[in-house]
Amino acid sequence: MTRIEKLVFNPFQVNTYVVFDETGECLIIDPGCHEPYEEKKLFSFIESNGLKPVWHLYTHCHIDHILGNAYVYNTWGLKPVMHKDSLPVFRDAPDHALIYGIEGCEIVEPEKFLKEGDRVDFGNSNLEVLHTPGHVDGHLCFVAPEEKFVIVGDVLFKDSIGRTDLPTGDFDLLAGSIRNKLYTLAPDYVVYPGHGPETTISYEMANNPFVSG
Repeated sequence: MTRIEKLVFNPFQVNTYVVFDETGECLIIDPGCHEPYEEKKLFSFIESNGLKPVWHLYTHCHIDHILGNAYVYNTWGLKPVMHKDSLPVFRDAPDHALIYGIEGCEIVEPEKFLKEGDRVDFGNSNLEVLHTPGHVDGHLCFVAPEEKFVIVGDVLFKDSIGRTDLPTGDFDLLAGSIRNKLYTLAPDYVVYPGHGPETTISYEMANNPFVSG
C-alpha cells in the first residue's frame, strides 16, 4: 500500500512529499529543504522509516520547489527528473534564489526527463505522469490510480489555482490542464498540492472559484 508523508519547508511553505510502499522504496517529490534543520528533517524521516529513495522528482522547477536539489543528490546520489520544458526555469533557479535573498542554491542537472503517459515505478507501486502546463512550462502531475490520489504541484489548490502571472504562465492553458486532465479523474481522488492542505477533485469541481467543473 502506498503511503505519503508531507514535509513543509522554506519560507514559501512548500509541500515536499515522500511517497513509499511496503518495500521501503520511496520517491522524493519537490524537495524544498534548504536550511540544515530542514535537510535533517527529511533525512530523519527517511532513515527512521528504513526507506530507500529511488526517484528525485519535480512537479515543476520554480525555486521554492527545488531548493533541496543538491542536498538530495549529495545524500542519496539521485539526479532530478522533470519535464524537458522545465530546464530553462531550472537553470535560472540560482539567480531567482538571490532575488529572494536565498544564497547557496546549487543545482545538479538532470540526465533524463518525463513526459505525458510515462510511469514512475517504485517498489510494488507506480505513479502515472500527466503534463499540466499553465502555471509554468513543463509542469507535471503524478497520479496513483489504485490509491486514488494525485500530486499536483502548483496547478490546483484548495479553493484556488496556481499563479499565471509568472513567466510562461497562461490562465487558459492552466484552466485546460485542470478541466481536461485533473477533473477527468474520479471525484474521490485526493489532491496533494504544492502548498497548503489537501483537497479532493469533487470538492474543487463544486467549489473552486477559478475553475469550476
